Amino acid sequence: MPLRLPPPDERLSGHTGWTRTHWEAMADHLLDSVLPYATDGFAQFRLPGRASRSGPVSDGLEGFARTFLLAAFRIAGAGGDVPAALLERYAAGLAAGSDPAHPYAWPALTDMSQQLVEAASVALALHETRPWLFDRLPSAERERVVAWLAGFVGRRTPDNNWVLFRVIVEQFLAEVGGPYEPGEITGGLERIEDWYAGDGWYSDGKGKNFDYYGGWALHLYPSLWARMAGDTARQEVYATRLRRFLEQYQHFFAADGGPVHQGRSLTYRFATVAPLWLGVLTGASPLPPGRTRRIAGGVLRHFAERGVPDERGLLTLGWYGPFRPIAQDYSGPASPYWASKAFLGLLLPADHPVWTDPEEAAPVELADQALTMPAPGWLLHATRADGVVRLVNHGSDRDRVQDPNGPPDPHYLKLAYTSHTGPELGDKAQGVDNHLAVIAPDGTASLRRRIEPLAVSDRFAASAYRDGPVRVVTASVVDGAAEIRIHQVTAPAGHRVRDGGHALAADVPLGLRQGDGVALALRPDGLSSAVRALHGYTGSGLMTAQGANAFGAHSATPYVIAGAHPGGTAIYVSLVRLARTAQEPPSPGVRVEGDVVVLALPGGETVTVRLGDVPGCERRR
Repeated sequence: MPLRLPPPDERLSGHTGWTRTHWEAMADHLLDSVLPYATDGFAQFRLPGRASRSGPVSDGLEGFARTFLLAAFRIAGAGGDVPAALLERYAAGLAAGSDPAHPYAWPALTDMSQQLVEAASVALALHETRPWLFDRLPSAERERVVAWLAGFVGRRTPDNNWVLFRVIVEQFLAEVGGPYEPGEITGGLERIEDWYAGDGWYSDGKGKNFDYYGGWALHLYPSLWARMAGDTARQEVYATRLRRFLEQYQHFFAADGGPVHQGRSLTYRFATVAPLWLGVLTGASPLPPGRTRRIAGGVLRHFAERGVPDERGLLTLGWYGPFRPIAQDYSGPASPYWASKAFLGLLLPADHPVWTDPEEAAPVELADQALTMPAPGWLLHATRADGVVRLVNHGSDRDRVQDPNGPPDPHYLKLAYTSHTGPELGDKAQGVDNHLAVIAPDGTASLRRRIEPLAVSDRFAASAYRDGPVRVVTASVVDGAAEIRIHQVTAPAGHRVRDGGHALAADVPLGLRQGDGVALALRPDGLSSAVRALHGYTGSGLMTAQGANAFGAHSATPYVIAGAHPGGTAIYVSLVRLARTAQEPPSPGVRVEGDVVVLALPGGETVTVRLGDVPGCERRR
């Protein structure tokens, strides 16, 4: 089913051309395209693809719940003025799904089950559409829907963002006179306080799980709950946090609309813009209305121009095209429809300034950006010339909730992520990209696990990791498009040290260049990934792969390598760059004296990095 969009409005939306009409057209297209996969009575939408670990029945419920959320924003945003068939479809699905005797009835809500996630989408959608759907159901059908949702009361959930699904479901039950436990609502809200890291950032559960769940879950659900419950005191707390979060979060999107590619559940794609709309909806946004629409519309257009949704009108498991390694084992064919959260902005009236003000430029379009985020341990640097955003990671690892004997998660443990590249994934990944590996004589490479944050300051951050006899302290200095990495490596003699850059991918083979201490991969559009040896390394190379990257079938990772570690502690310095140029990166001056490294940057700035228990950085001109 082809996507048909209205002509762009260059007057109102001079950057993207997209307006509210485009968002409505995309929502309608997504909703119409799942119709062929509805079961009898519309209780489930069984989309094509491999089932998740929860099985096809749960996956079918997921198809209903997540598209119902999209339908709810469309219905409520239009004041119910939508085709009657849309209302009838979801009314029928509510009646059939909640009927235990129906052949496509929804599975009961049980401890730790995927159905708990979907119940929150159903409850939120029912709340938003109540005048047009729930209140118009026959009383027997309303009672069945309430009875199904009430199965949430007393259920166990994982100790992460799932605690908020209970909050939403039981708040809706309270609204409609169903059974609920007030203590479970407040308990869920209080639990996330333990995960608030400050400065607007939440970890998704214990440890350092910083990713998009902070925005599309841990900010989203409490704020929407306060809106449902009318709790102005908590709403102000959440608004203050969201305001600070959005001051930083607006920088995570490239000039072409691509979000920084980091964290799990990336197949939700444009759900990344949900907290931007949430800020406007709750009065918490620090952004001008035109900037919110410019960034959000840019993200939606970015994916639409790259084949999302596909030729059937479906959202697939992938980033642009289908790419199964991006998905987690809980992901089923309908999982990508959490992207429905991107349409939260439709709840804002058509005459709201966010829809009527002219678009305003995104930060990356105005000037180069450098942002320090101590809470997650991140540095962000973006360049106006090519519109690329880069995220340097010295804090988020998600390792506290991972199997310690399993492989490290490439969505969290890499040294850097960007808006234009993704980590190498799956069985074909070599693990070279954005990783400092210390390689034993038998070929075993050290793994970066349980990152130890050490310092974050102006354009500087440092962290450490230990793997057996190997300890690596890494300090990053960002300068424009470049990141200069200083590694203090403690290891047995005879080990090799390898530092990998960004894995660049395209649908065609890349141009590869390798010289004296430098390696570069070049994409046909002029974007290049390069690494240059500055101190301690003896060679360079390029690792190529096929089918290992969400950004394209062919990928290449430049790296530098040192032939033999002397034993004890040694310093290695490299420059990593992702930029739209075919030229090799210039070499800054480097002087190493013990645990002090002095960099003479091309722009005339001198940076002195002191390694130690708490690494530090001084800059002067």
